[in-house]
Amino acid sequence: MDTKLSATDRAYRYTKDAILTRRYAGGELISEGDIATGIGVSRTPVREALLRLEGEGLVRLYPKRGALIVPVSQAEIDDVIETRRLVEGFTAQRVAGAGEEERAALVPTLTKHLDEMRATAETDKRAFVLADREFHRAIVEAAGNRVLFDLYESLRDRQLRMMEEGARTVERLRGNIREHAAIMDAIRAGDIRAASEAVQAHMDAAGAMLGARR
Repeated sequence: MDTKLSATDRAYRYTKDAILTRRYAGGELISEGDIATGIGVSRTPVREALLRLEGEGLVRLYPKRGALIVPVSQAEIDDVIETRRLVEGFTAQRVAGAGEEERAALVPTLTKHLDEMRATAETDKRAFVLADREFHRAIVEAAGNRVLFDLYESLRDRQLRMMEEGARTVERLRGNIREHAAIMDAIRAGDIRAASEAVQAHMDAAGAMLGARR
């Protein structure tokens, strides 16, 4: 952990990472003292970090008892997928409708992330997930709307803890690669309709993997 961060930021990153990677399971009650001991800070910055996480909907605070890790609900899964459809469908269409020069500048970045996904699909799922996220992040960022970009980041954080072990089979990851390639091809061609359809197909697959309701 970066020692240059403030104690509150360190506590926030440590705890959030533990939640997103399921080291802290949904429904588990954690104490300020345990977190403070784990990263070597006092309880005050831990308390401040937990307040931030409560604002993000990841924990629920109980005075003198600790913080409950909010379990993932079906409603949350449905909401995350629905909102990703809106955010990523819109941004992909905006980017596909941009000028040829803007699209040409983005495609090498998308190609790089897609190549990383191909290289890690069977060997390193963590690296695959990172490349997947960077692919989508590049598109959302290129759309030029900071509010949507921040919303995308929040959605991907929330989705990370929804994934069941074993859901990312090699077959699903290969399908994921094909879906990303279709999105990139539509953007390269400047085809707004195809970009929208490719994103929606990808969200259909992501929703099915997470158990989202249509």
